[in-house]
Amino acid sequence: MPLLTLMAPATDANLALMLKVFPAIALILLTSAICGRLALMVMQPRVLGEMVAGVLLGPTLFGWLFPEAQKAIFPPEVRPILYVLSTIGLTLYMFLVGAGLDHGAREPGEVRRAGVLAASGILPSLALGFGAGLLLHGTLSRPEVSPWQFALFVGGALSLTAFPMLARILYERGLENSRIGRLTLIAASIDDALAWCILAVLTALHLGSGHGSALLTIGLAALFAAVMLGVVRPLLRRLGESVQRTGQLGATGMYVVILVPLAAGWLTDWIGVYAVFGGFLAGLAMPRDAVFRQALHGRMMEVVSTLLLPTFFTFSGLNTQLGGIAGGTMLLAFGLILAAGFAGKYFGCSLSMRALGFGWRESYAVGALMNARGLMILIFINIGLAQGMITQELFSMLVLVAVLTTAGALPLYKLALPDRLERVQANRTPEAERREDKPLEQSAT
Repeated sequence: MPLLTLMAPATDANLALMLKVFPAIALILLTSAICGRLALMVMQPRVLGEMVAGVLLGPTLFGWLFPEAQKAIFPPEVRPILYVLSTIGLTLYMFLVGAGLDHGAREPGEVRRAGVLAASGILPSLALGFGAGLLLHGTLSRPEVSPWQFALFVGGALSLTAFPMLARILYERGLENSRIGRLTLIAASIDDALAWCILAVLTALHLGSGHGSALLTIGLAALFAAVMLGVVRPLLRRLGESVQRTGQLGATGMYVVILVPLAAGWLTDWIGVYAVFGGFLAGLAMPRDAVFRQALHGRMMEVVSTLLLPTFFTFSGLNTQLGGIAGGTMLLAFGLILAAGFAGKYFGCSLSMRALGFGWRESYAVGALMNARGLMILIFINIGLAQGMITQELFSMLVLVAVLTTAGALPLYKLALPDRLERVQANRTPEAERREDKPLEQSAT
């Protein structure tokens, strides 16, 4: 009896918390469904609508128009639960992206080309962002942040590509295993990993832990990747063989494919790199045969993309407040940052793709996709704001950069590769593209 008496208050508290979480999730799903549908109506990917829905549910619109209602639906005790669900959702989604890559169709030199594309995506953006940061240090930086740290933060933020959003765009169009789709995903993952390494260095220096801590984080992340691909991957081959024989992913297999990415995400988070990369590496370690990929995606993709990912977008939106950018000085600063971010990614990636032997249409299409920044940059700048590395004004500007570059990604992509050319162009070899690019472009005009 005493035990039941002690359990009763805890049970009542848990029930009260559950009754608060359910309305929050219901509103998230309803808003995401509406905004996702509206995004499709204006020829944008559904994921952009879901991202905008998350921002609208935060203080930007919902909290501004109905502050009491927003506080009631998203009280402080609910937000930790949303954080856990959002982190699980993003980690599992990137696990599915990694597991869905068709390694068996890899062409010779693909890794080298992806490395070149990644370098062209991060270096120009980093350099232009660094230069813009140096120019704007006196206007936008906190006094205690040195010019080079501030400039490196701006460059690191602009060098990001929206890896999860890019994956959603490619999956929605069925291009995740096309030549440009695979190349873009690999290059974007490299860009984001390097950007998070930059953030790890800046965080260690800003918090006073020094260069040694940052180098340790990078070293542990590299070791973790080597263990996942060199040790865990061979151990999981029996799971693929079992699915190949039976044609389905049973209960034991489901335990494995959920525990592995969650454990990988926890380890990378503990190392100091965002959990999304642990999930992606866990996906790369999964068996590569087509039957396994089909069974895995059939069991997990719809739940993850419909329930958990919108929660991630909303949690990020709750921490995003778009301040007004007023005055000529602020508008000029915003224009400089936007121009540096757009030009570095778009033209850097387009020119490198052309140098690799792809046609101009494919090159500009990849430049457009790599220019999307989405929620990854919002995560990046939220960390910077929380740790006192940037001001609220710079935060607001980079949020707008994220929205504008992401909104422009698909229209620029479709301008380069209309629907009638998308499939043909995506599967051309570089040699065939060199021979046929000019006639094809002439026929499309």
